[in-house]
This record gives sequence, structure tokens and C-alpha cells, in this order.
Amino acid sequence: MNISYKWLKDYVDFDLTPQQVCDALTSTGLEVDALEEVQSIKGGLKGLYVGKVLTCEAHPNSDHLHVTTVDLGKTEPSQIVCGAPNVAAGQKVIVADLGCVLYDGDQEFVIKKSKLRGVESCGMICAEDEIGVGTSHDGIIVLPEDAVVGTPAAEYYHLESDWLIEIDITANRADALSHWGVARDLYAWLKQNGYETSLHRPDVDDFVVDDNTLPIDVVIENTEACKRYACVSITDCEVKESPEWLKTRLTTVGLRPINNIVDITNYVMMAYGQPLHTFDADMVKGHKIVVKTMPEGTPFQTLDGVEHKLSDRDLAICNAEDAMCIAGVFGGKGSGTYETTRNVVLESAYFHPTWIRKSARRHGLSTDASFRFERGIDPNGVIYALKQAAMLCKELAGGKVSMEIRDVYPEPMKNAQVSLQYGYVHSLIGKAIPVETIKSICQSLEMKVVSEDAEGMLLEIPAYRVDVQRPCDVVEDILRIYGYNNVEIPTQLKSSLVIKGEEDRKHKLQNLVSEQLVGEGFCEILNNSLTKAAYYEHPGESENTCLVRIMNPLSSDLNVMRHTLLYGGLESIQHNANRKQQNLRFFEFGNVYDYSLEKKNDENPMQAYHEEQHAALWVTGKRVEGSWAHKDEDSSFYELSAYVENIFRRIGLKPGMTVRSKSGNPVFAAGITIQNRGGKVLAEMGILTKKLQKQFSLDNPVYYAELNWTQLMKATKKNEVLFQEVPKYPAVSRDLALLVDKGVEFAQIEQIARQTEKKLLKKVELFDVYEGDKLPAGKKSYAVNFILQDEEKTMGDKQIEAIMNKLIANLKKQLNAELR
Repeated sequence: MNISYKWLKDYVDFDLTPQQVCDALTSTGLEVDALEEVQSIKGGLKGLYVGKVLTCEAHPNSDHLHVTTVDLGKTEPSQIVCGAPNVAAGQKVIVADLGCVLYDGDQEFVIKKSKLRGVESCGMICAEDEIGVGTSHDGIIVLPEDAVVGTPAAEYYHLESDWLIEIDITANRADALSHWGVARDLYAWLKQNGYETSLHRPDVDDFVVDDNTLPIDVVIENTEACKRYACVSITDCEVKESPEWLKTRLTTVGLRPINNIVDITNYVMMAYGQPLHTFDADMVKGHKIVVKTMPEGTPFQTLDGVEHKLSDRDLAICNAEDAMCIAGVFGGKGSGTYETTRNVVLESAYFHPTWIRKSARRHGLSTDASFRFERGIDPNGVIYALKQAAMLCKELAGGKVSMEIRDVYPEPMKNAQVSLQYGYVHSLIGKAIPVETIKSICQSLEMKVVSEDAEGMLLEIPAYRVDVQRPCDVVEDILRIYGYNNVEIPTQLKSSLVIKGEEDRKHKLQNLVSEQLVGEGFCEILNNSLTKAAYYEHPGESENTCLVRIMNPLSSDLNVMRHTLLYGGLESIQHNANRKQQNLRFFEFGNVYDYSLEKKNDENPMQAYHEEQHAALWVTGKRVEGSWAHKDEDSSFYELSAYVENIFRRIGLKPGMTVRSKSGNPVFAAGITIQNRGGKVLAEMGILTKKLQKQFSLDNPVYYAELNWTQLMKATKKNEVLFQEVPKYPAVSRDLALLVDKGVEFAQIEQIARQTEKKLLKKVELFDVYEGDKLPAGKKSYAVNFILQDEEKTMGDKQIEAIMNKLIANLKKQLNAELR
């Protein structure tokens, strides 16, 4: 929200500097993000002074230039060469001194000492258009005799800068979306801090109806969506450019002036927070306005020429025949104000915030009006804003008020009442605040004391404070005006001891693994849990019923909850690759979401939804590049597998606790699935398909692993990572060259080996694979290393032979494996 410092002073009296105002607003909860000087003339006339031409002689080498000496109030006069035809001795003029910066549109140039036709010039005598105080270039500015030499031009022209205060308004503070709203908070702060101040705004007692030549009837058919609707007609308007003061007000806060009628509505909205809309009265067919919904699919063209299909949940402002406007969101084509418009109808209304918010999202429209309506405006400010706008139309457009204000308000909205106990205030704030101070703050915030006793009081909350409905909301308001910094930090710290639980262990392991991955060269990323359904659905395929879909999504790119961490990471890789960062290692911890149609239950709707925490790793590009000690080496699946194994080892997941198999996940060109003994998937990893790589415009292969962190925590719940001594007894290594069918995977061999010997088998590794014409058809050879170790004694040959014979027998029985 942009606030003008000078505009703010129209409503509340203060002598604070702009920075002090920013500090005060921030302390009240209206956090100021930026403070910027706004100059009415670019450059602020810095370096320009009133001077007196002492002498003026013809230039010796030019027939149109003059050599002058000018008194600028310094010890010595300045010699300036001037080409203006009206320059003469004795004149008071405006002079740009050396170092002064002048502007010509977006270009700027600095006044420097120079030579013109061989004569030195130390400044410039200026015309109106050269310094921005006018448009004339007929000659230099000649000032009256009483102008004081040496006076800065900014002082002479009474030039004052404004200051733009940019406030980050939180979603609950709809009341602060105007200068008047901010002034109310500043007034309360000034009162609390002992400043002499008052809060005021222009009255509308001078509003009068000139005639009744253009009455407009109003009917509200949908009273749920439209609580109040008022309008007034203005005839004989002259649509033209706005006066300078109005254009300056609007441009200062970032709005573009259009014409006097439209600018008036924008001015009233920024001043008092009430959005207005103006209709060309000739477009209001039947001189009747009907507030209603239209049939589903009704075509409607907005002011920007875009055609929309109205929903039966879109509130429309209609004439006797057609829709003229999507209520509170956007006007319709042809119903606005144009240069040919002579008669207008001003609209001021209160619409239900939810209806406006949904319509704005449904059509992808966001306007200053919808921004305010969807947060909730002041229903009691409707008529005041309408009268202000009507009076300005009379003043700036020469119009006449041609009807009594038509105000339809079927069920007036009641102000909320809150019972506030003083003891509750003290306990919530943590400090006993004097009762008179509490009352003073509440009253300065326009809360009325309905009744009071020794224990507390009953407050009536103004309608514009939609965020104050409970006692704690009132306490928050009291505290922000009283000042958070005025609540002392206690000397004692009170805490409750809790038992260390599973969440603590989960968090600790997540931090340990994160530190481990960072040490291995990874960067952590955090992606949005919202993503686009297009990642999971493809043309020609049926709708993916596993997705958790968002109602009224902000955009099609954020219409589902993520089903996997994969695509957010690929977007991050794409972003970095487009900026010439090709060698990447990313990891992320985050939740994924799933919907099961089979578990749908009307009595328990949440039963169909499932949420798990996952961890994901992405590796792409070179593992080593540009090293003098190591040749360049591409990343590989084996590198990714090592990272995953390191994670398993760190959290205490032992090799014998998992089963590996070929992955059927379509995102992998080749990959494996790691499950626990119960069949729960713990992790999937592999190389992503070329199709995915092309979809994200990636040049290098991407290796991806996704770990089900929730299941891993369950699998390792009873495990502990313990330190143990280096075994005293030696390990035994045995190699087997196995001839197996081509369809057999190493994971099957490892599984059988671990089932055969659970205690003494420490490691199973594949170190060679051979396929060739020297082997029987349909066969391949695996060279596998087995490590055996007994931690209590040295293993004998008979024991080793017995284990290996049993292993060979099981491999032959289950896989038809043969020794080569």
C-alpha cells in the first residue's frame, strides 16, 4: 500500500518527519517497507539559484550569443555565455550553477565549465522548460525585481517534495488500505505518546441534489453477495484532463491519471478505502440497476476487451437487459466513462468478501477494487464516499447531482461487540497496564465503551475492523498502540520439561543427514508444495485420481499438491542450467500428498487424503571438472547410489533390512526400488527418462533418488547407531563366478545370500558382469564377492566351506545358477 506523506497530513495533525512517521507506523503493526522522496520537479531544482545579470555584451565571435556576468551571491560574479534573445543587464534570472544536473526526459546532463566560441562560460541562465517550471522556450526566465539574489530556486518557487511511504499491509488489516485508515492508526499512536493531534476529514454537509432529471432505480436480487448498494447520477459532466493537484496525488501513489471522472473514483478509493465504479448513464438501459447473478456460461467482455464466461456464482451489476460489470472486480466494455460521456452514474457498494475473492480468482483478475472488497471494507462508509465523489464531480467536471441518493440496505450490518476483562489483558500482555490507558487506546481506535464495571468493559467494534472479533484481537490492538517495546523482558524464564519423542529423533536425523549431504557437495532446495497437474497428466490419458486438487487455484501452475518432490527439483535444475550452472547436486526434505478414491468416506472426508515426508536427491553434470589431479568425470548412477547408501548407514538402516528390485516407475529409464522386509517402499532411484530431460530442456542426464522419510523413520525406530571396536578377528573373502539367466538381477543374488547366512555374511558386492558369444545363449556371468566374518573367533576352513556350499546350493535351486 502506497501512502503519500503530504496526503496523510490532510487527515491527522502532526509535525513528525517522514522517517519518524515510518517508525511510528511500523511500531503499530503497519510495517513500512520503503520510504522514497517524490519530487514534484525532477531533481528538485538543486543547484539552481536566483541571480542578477550585472553586464551583458555581444559575443566577439557570434552574432546571437551574449557574454554576461551574473551575481549569484558569491564573492565573485560568474561569467556565463547566453544565447537567449531577451537577456539584458539588470535582470533577475534563474541560473544553473556549476555541477547542477538538468533533465530532458530520461536524459540528464551536468553543467560544467566550458568554452563557447572561445569564451569561457561558468553556468547557464535557464528558460522555463529547461528546469521544469513551465513549457515556454521563448527566452530565459525574468524574475521580478524583488527576487533576492542567491536564493535557491526551490525556495523561490516554494517547491516541496512529497514522500512515498510503502507499507506491507497484512491480509487482516483491510481497514488500513487507505490514507484515512492509516491516519486513524497514526492518530491513536500520537495520542498514546502525548502528542497534540486531531483526526479530521472533509465533511459532506454541502452535498445537495440539483434536480431529479435522471433517477436510477436499484434492485438487489442476491442479498447474500451484495449487502448494500448505493448510487447517484451526475448530469452535464465534461470529461477532461484532471487538475494538476489530483494528477499529482494519484501519480505519487503509483496510479495513472486517466480523466477527471475516473480519477475522482480512484482518489476516493485511495483516500477512504471505498472502491467506486462509474457507469455511462446512457448505457444503463431502462434507468435501472439490478444486482444479481447471471446464468452459467453467459459471455461478458471486460473493459480490456477480453471475453469471459460468467459463472452462476459471479455477482453482476446489470441494467434492465444486460450485465454491465462483474461486481467489485472489473467493468464491462462500453459501460465505462469516455470522452463522449456527459451523464454518469456513480456506484458505491458493499459486497461479500468471499464472493468477490472467488470471482476474481475464477477469472484471473486482480484490481485495486477487488483487493479491497475481498478483504472487507467499511459498510458504513458507502454513503460518505459517494457524496465525496459526487461533490468532486460537480467541482471538477461541472456536473449536477440529478437524483436523490438511492441507498438499498436490506439488512443493516451490526457492529461486533466484545467483552474485555482487564485481568485477561494483563495476563496476555504479561504486564499490568493502567485501566485508563486501556480505555484511552480503545477509544482512540474508535471502539465505543457500551458498559463498564471494575472487572472490564463491553466494547462495540467499528464495522471496518473486520479483524477484531474476539477479546484477544482487542488485546493485540491495545498492545500495538501501547508499544511492544514498552513491555519489559521478564527476569525469569518459565518453561515446561517434555519427554523426548519420535518427532525429536526425526528432526535430529534430518539435520544430521542434511549436514552430511552438504559435506558431500549438495545444496539444499525448498520448493512450493503447490505444483501443476500437467506434470502428472498427459494428453490421451485418463485423469490422475491420486492428485490432491486445489479449489479456486491461483493459476494452472499451482492447481495440485505435489505427489512427488521430483518436478520441483527439475525446475530448480532448469533454472540453474539456464544460467550456465551445469554441475549440480541438490537435496530437499518436504511433504508429498496423495488422494485415494477407494478410501473416500463422507463421514470422515480426511480419510482419503494421505501425507508423507520424503527426501530427494538430484545429481547431474560432471562429478569432477577442471581438476589438475583428476581427469573430467561424469556423474553416474553409482555415485547417486553411494549417497543413498551413506544416508542409510547414517540413520542405522542395515543392509540386511532391505530388498532391492527393478523399479517400474515410468520416470526412470532404468532404476531400482528399495523395500523393507514387509514390502514397504523405502526409496527409489535411477536415471530419468530422455523424455523428462527434454521436457525441462536439460542437456545432461539427471540421476534422481526419492526416499520415503516417513517409512525410513519407522524402519529404523528401534535401531541405534552405535560405535563398536574394530573386529579382532580377520574377515574372509570369497569370489564366485555365477552363470545365470539374463533376466536375473544382482539384487536377487544378494537377497538369497543374506537369507542363507544372516549372522556372518557382512557384505555382498558385484565386481564384474560378462555377456558374450562364449557363453550359452540367454546366459550372462556375474562375478560376486562375499565377505564373511565372525566377531568372536577366527573362522575355520570347514565353517567357511559349509557356508559357501549352502550358498551355492540355494543359488542353484532358486536361480538355476551354475559355477563357471
